[in-house]
Amino acid sequence: MANDTKERILEAALEMFSQKGYDGTNIRELTASLGLVKSSMYKHFENKEEIWNALLDKMIAYYAQHFGSRENLPPVPETLDELVGMTMRMVDVTIHDEKIVMTRKLLTIEQFRDERARELATKHFLTELKEMFTYIFEGMMNKGLLRQDDPEMLAFAYTAPISSLIHLCDREPEKTDDALAQIKTFSGHFIKTYGKNNANRTAVPSGNE
Repeated sequence: MANDTKERILEAALEMFSQKGYDGTNIRELTASLGLVKSSMYKHFENKEEIWNALLDKMIAYYAQHFGSRENLPPVPETLDELVGMTMRMVDVTIHDEKIVMTRKLLTIEQFRDERARELATKHFLTELKEMFTYIFEGMMNKGLLRQDDPEMLAFAYTAPISSLIHLCDREPEKTDDALAQIKTFSGHFIKTYGKNNANRTAVPSGNE
């Protein structure tokens, strides 16, 4: 029961922090939203800062499990078409998973106040995403799917516009469908530009060649 209450506090904190920011979140309002008195919170957390850090720990693990990380890398695609499919699955998760959306919003708000939030924002919005796709593109080059190039620069060129469109969805949710269409079109353009001819074709059995 104690663990359930602790999880409820963290879930409510994620929602409030993502909407009001750290300074705008009041502990009394937070506990009242759960039907608790303020003193009940202190059985689980000493103060708001401890809630904040516990929440970030929880969401780092959640993000790595559901989206990926440098320790949890996706498999390298076997075809160019698989790259498009993998990209759209990753985008779908990051746009539609409510916990990931709220985490991205709170990091965007708090990156200018909190050092840890700033480091996590840089990691999730830039460096780790670039590292993941550097690994993916290097693997695709080794498989002969992409022409030889600097995989890190390709990863930066690929992820930057997609990340910008994801943030657009956060700011203007009504544009989500259009942003998804643009991402898919961009991914297709990327493989036409950097993919090797016929690399996205399914292999034909040798007996039919």
